[in-house]
Amino acid sequence: MTRSTRIRRAALASGAVTALAATLFTAAGAYADPAPKAAPDIDVKAVKADLDQLQSIADANGGNRAHGKPGYKASVDFIKEKLDKAGFTTKIQEFDGGGTKGYNLVADWPGGDESKTVMAGAHLDSVPAGPGINDNGSGSAGILEVALAVAKSGLKPTKHLRFGWWGDEEDGMVGSQAYVDKLGADKSKIDSYLNFDMIGSPNPGYYVYDDDTRLEKVLKDFYAKKNITTEKDTEGDGRSDHASFKEAGIPVGGFFSGADYIKTEKQAKDWGGEAGKAFDACYHQACDTTKNIDDKSLDTNTDAIANAIWELSS
Repeated sequence: MTRSTRIRRAALASGAVTALAATLFTAAGAYADPAPKAAPDIDVKAVKADLDQLQSIADANGGNRAHGKPGYKASVDFIKEKLDKAGFTTKIQEFDGGGTKGYNLVADWPGGDESKTVMAGAHLDSVPAGPGINDNGSGSAGILEVALAVAKSGLKPTKHLRFGWWGDEEDGMVGSQAYVDKLGADKSKIDSYLNFDMIGSPNPGYYVYDDDTRLEKVLKDFYAKKNITTEKDTEGDGRSDHASFKEAGIPVGGFFSGADYIKTEKQAKDWGGEAGKAFDACYHQACDTTKNIDDKSLDTNTDAIANAIWELSS
């Protein structure tokens, strides 16, 4: 084989490889977006640090973070500061709750199609009797750390992302209802609303809302991959802020780790913990402190929130 022949054959081979690569590139879709990245694992230590801060706020303000009390507004300010530093656009929405000024905190992540907005929300207020660390510091801290993970990862979702912390839930979903009422025609822009109210119960259960089949499947699939059995949520049905959105015709989903109902023998077998005892014996009491949290449940459920946000917004 002469040198010139080798060169011609090498050139032909190179051209064939280039053509094949071009064909494969075209077949795969030259302008196709890459597959969405998986959600990150949320560090439960960060979630617990937020709960420690909410506990400190309650301790410094009469032992609670209730609507109309200074501990609630301090809780709003704490979360808002973290979101502002992370690059969110935040807004405090005022409303009237029983003749007392109330506050919702809403945070938008830049980008994404605002006509298809994915929301995650949790109520931030406690009852006057205690600091409300599981109810609902847990959900509030969970979505906060997921929001911060969105910022840290530089996520560029296809759909717009919004997070909400609602005031005066304990008096009947007052804050979330005020938010929904002010949406007006923009209700049609909410693709889905996910609610997280109590996600770290000390004797936990794994209840998934069944209000919307699409959203239910996203959450149940996550737990199935973790070999965790779930049940349809009946205890919390209509008792939290998703009711405000559902009544407005917005698709809703979410989950719940249990409150004052009693865990059955079958549930204890499926989920661990103690049968014959409440999922949260400190529900709406002064003992709902940072000691009233199951770390494993909190960790798993916060990761479930992140998974849902990443999947639904892509």
